[in-house]
Amino acid sequence: MRNAMLNSLCTRIIRAVRSAKLKPQRKWTCSSSRRFSSQATADVEYNVPVEFIRNFSIVAHVDHGKSTLADRLLELTGAIKVNSGKQILDSLQVEKERGITVKAQTASLFYSYRGKRYLLNLIDTPGHVDFSAEVHRSLAPCQGVILLVDANDGVQAQTVANYYLAREKNLAIIPVINKVDLKNANPERVKEQLQTLLDVEHVDVIKISAKLGTDIDQVLDAVVERIPPPTVARDEPFRALIFDSWYDKHKGAISLIYVKDGALSVGKQISSAYMKKSYEVRSIFLLRPHAENVKTIFAGQVGAISCNMKSKEAHIGDTLHLRNQPVESLEGFKPPKPMVFAGVYPMDQSQFASLQAAIDRLTLNDSAVTATLESSVALGRGWRIGFLGLLHMEVFIQRLEQEYGAQPIVTAPAVTYKAKIFGSKNITKYQGDTVTFNNPAQFPDPQIVSEFYEPMIVATVITPDTYAAEIMSLCREKRGVEKSNKAIGNDRFMLQYVMPLSEVIFDFHDSLKSISSGYASFDYEDSDYELSNIVKLNILLNGLMVEELCTIVHKSKAYEVGKKMCVKLLDTIPRQLFEIAIQATVGSKVIARETLKPYKKDVTAKLYGGDVTRRKKLLAQQTEGKKRMRMIGKITLPRDTFISVLKR
Repeated sequence: MRNAMLNSLCTRIIRAVRSAKLKPQRKWTCSSSRRFSSQATADVEYNVPVEFIRNFSIVAHVDHGKSTLADRLLELTGAIKVNSGKQILDSLQVEKERGITVKAQTASLFYSYRGKRYLLNLIDTPGHVDFSAEVHRSLAPCQGVILLVDANDGVQAQTVANYYLAREKNLAIIPVINKVDLKNANPERVKEQLQTLLDVEHVDVIKISAKLGTDIDQVLDAVVERIPPPTVARDEPFRALIFDSWYDKHKGAISLIYVKDGALSVGKQISSAYMKKSYEVRSIFLLRPHAENVKTIFAGQVGAISCNMKSKEAHIGDTLHLRNQPVESLEGFKPPKPMVFAGVYPMDQSQFASLQAAIDRLTLNDSAVTATLESSVALGRGWRIGFLGLLHMEVFIQRLEQEYGAQPIVTAPAVTYKAKIFGSKNITKYQGDTVTFNNPAQFPDPQIVSEFYEPMIVATVITPDTYAAEIMSLCREKRGVEKSNKAIGNDRFMLQYVMPLSEVIFDFHDSLKSISSGYASFDYEDSDYELSNIVKLNILLNGLMVEELCTIVHKSKAYEVGKKMCVKLLDTIPRQLFEIAIQATVGSKVIARETLKPYKKDVTAKLYGGDVTRRKKLLAQQTEGKKRMRMIGKITLPRDTFISVLKR
């Protein structure tokens, strides 16, 4: 009887297990700070009607709370667990260390509003001016933006720049005032500044505290209500825009796309409008924020694809379409123009190949960087790399060191100049009337140049009125010319100056923060070239030029820069057995000099008493010997000397 009951119970358990519809758990693999699902989600879950899709971005000035707001949106929509970490979308080590966003990140969120399920594609963008190209690309798939402003700091320079960028693209703008929980917060004052910026009598702002999670649901409601759905056509052939890419060690080049028309499924053959090459789609995934595989992506959605595309073939701004079904290319992006150039060399030439691979992979993730090969007598083979600014350069080098273990040597940054050449048609070296150069080694002979030009920028500074006078003096000191000066609110000024870029890339930002106690903000945009009196500052050691140490400066700053270089070399070059003259020259004129004394040797040390003429003779012979040694002696600078002088 007992055995019969046990058999009956076991039979019922087995039947229940067989009839139960159990969903297998998803397995995750980790790669490049993203998690990839090994199983595709049912397409029904993501086949959201176009009218229920919202694509938007968060834009703001540095440290106004973009990443914190993104965390709260992820938590409220259930994409991540509450208190799962700070700045989830800031996945790079450099972002965590510096506390800033340097790379735009995407997350697809589900949100229920009035009984309907919406798919919200969020793009968190950087706030620093050096990464404005990231913001520009991120707005391509968007129909609206959240304009975030700090309740304490108010409208800042990058706030103004992002607003005009969004308005230029005809995007819906949702003003949000953050950090209302701070002790010194003044949201009403900030609201007045926004009214001035938006040029309206009344602005409907949302006041939140992203840190505490106060009224975050109002932001999501506003996204659904105020931002229109994307304008797409799902019944047309597939067409998508690549607006970002990165390298994954397992999947190769990954392309982040915005699907404008049609749909794309795994296994389909696609072609690139720019490269004219075809690929098979291996996987499609949405970022939630971890990468989650799907079988199909539909028009209006933002997702990533892997198709064995090589790193050099992934072009941001390219249009993808189905193979043998060509379509009209979507409007791409103007490639951002590098503003600052620096030489980058491996610490040892045996590391050249590994450093080249690291630069190639990192430029895939940061298309604003340009790299061309160059060589140096002292440092060997390397690259001339262009960046959008000094912070951009620092972050790029830091990523090379942290993500790829590289140890690059970075030379002093420079900008791109222009020179108008006399009779260039008769000079085989120059093929046009105007030549451009950013490397001192390419500086043309002044005797064949009629005019030099240097790049200018329009600098925007927003500051409390207390510091306005000192900031104006700083701008004039940097050869700036005032363009406009107007009040924003009751106690803030917006100053605009036309300034040389070369005066800004070094210490302008630090000086501005020092003068204003950190309250002033700075932004700039590229302007035209203007006539300038620039010179090549040469560094000579005993009359021999050291090309790697030369630089390009404005004539008015030549003495100051030359003196600093001479003093630095005096402290860096190891002493020799003969005297070394360190000179800074412009043309044939010496403008600064330091002398490195030789080692001293007392040739009369062994003489005790005796003829004084013998002493004089020995001293004369020593002096003459050092003179001859100086004339014929070859100065060999150790590699460490160049590294210490040139390293940032």
